[in-house]
Amino acid sequence: MKMIQDFNFKGLKAIVRVDFNVPLDKTTLKVTDDTRIRGALPTIKKIIRDGGSCILMSHLGRPQGRQEKYSLKPVLPVLEKHLGMKVKFADDCLGEETKKIVADLKPGEVLLLENVRFYPEEEGKPILPDTATEEEKKAAKAELKIKQKEMAKKLSEYADVYVNDAFGTAHRAHATTAVITDFFPEEKKMFGFLINSELEAMDRVLNKPQRPFTAIMGGAKVSDKIMLIENLLNKVDNLIIGGGMTYTFIRAMGGKTGKSLCEEDKLDLALNLLNKAKEKGVNLLLPVDSVNADRFENDAQTSVSAVDDVPEGWMGLDIGEQTINKFRDVIMKSKTILWNGPMGVFEMEKFSKGTVAIAKAIAEATNKGAFSLVGGGDSVAAVNKYNLADKVSYVSTGGGAMLEYMEGKKLPGITAIRGE
Repeated sequence: MKMIQDFNFKGLKAIVRVDFNVPLDKTTLKVTDDTRIRGALPTIKKIIRDGGSCILMSHLGRPQGRQEKYSLKPVLPVLEKHLGMKVKFADDCLGEETKKIVADLKPGEVLLLENVRFYPEEEGKPILPDTATEEEKKAAKAELKIKQKEMAKKLSEYADVYVNDAFGTAHRAHATTAVITDFFPEEKKMFGFLINSELEAMDRVLNKPQRPFTAIMGGAKVSDKIMLIENLLNKVDNLIIGGGMTYTFIRAMGGKTGKSLCEEDKLDLALNLLNKAKEKGVNLLLPVDSVNADRFENDAQTSVSAVDDVPEGWMGLDIGEQTINKFRDVIMKSKTILWNGPMGVFEMEKFSKGTVAIAKAIAEATNKGAFSLVGGGDSVAAVNKYNLADKVSYVSTGGGAMLEYMEGKKLPGITAIRGE
């Protein structure tokens, strides 16, 4: 596999799949968080510094056909500001006009193509009416797969080299993430710096962890994390469980959980995970106290109880002080830390204390020499909100992609280049 740092792009056109699926202000349509744009800069700069030209393709949102509110145009000024240069823009990702712009692209220039998801071929999902029969759906999908290949081929003809630097979409077998690689020889396709760093961080945690290795799993549902937890039970020394999924475990063990979130149909699954942890010698830690609310509001009345004794009519929305101390003690003794998911309803200030405390403990442990990997929306939001992103070892840009990789799944965008 070619490594981008060893490749010389001089005189070559590189088509680069980036992840510019950034949040936009609903009124002004201005970019409100440019993290993903900044993540792509090292790869873009390497290509143009070598004397190559750079064709960028990305999606934004989930458009149904061409919808201007999902245009990548708002990305342009932010990208130009970071690169310190003018960036060309094509109003389409295919078509004769775009082909001409690509043909005229000179060494050192950058072109951003319009949203690739304006074409249903990108995802390979047909847009059909609700009345469509199963037979019609099957036929439309088969036809779209052929068109997906055609789209990938057209895009590949723009360039000499393909670079995938969009880790956030690496778990999708889309035209621009996986299918396009069929049209480039082995020595002309590679990952960008961002994907390389993501894979390096995850492989370090999964395959070469320093011990003790602690995984911290939060979030609402056990069912969302079941495969990840099962895979981690073969690798970790400590598994900390927090967030809404706590109460499914507590109910399974016979505890009282009031109106707390609980997956009644997953109680056996929770018990099975507890037994597996015991069998494998994994120290599985559940909260011991719970911050409860009488309703799901930031200004709700609150109370603290033992986690297995939440009063009737109340719901657990955060971990309590005793739990914070218990979890912190384990984190501070760890050499490798993986964190995915909040400890409570992080969006509400009143119930964010547990998540923030865990974020700070991980930062402190990192400062003392631990390697820490943080991924997942709310976990990332927590380290960013409290300016801790540069105090942990690595913050992953790919929520779903990171989860699937950690579960042991093969990601189409990765295997298409790495060949595993």
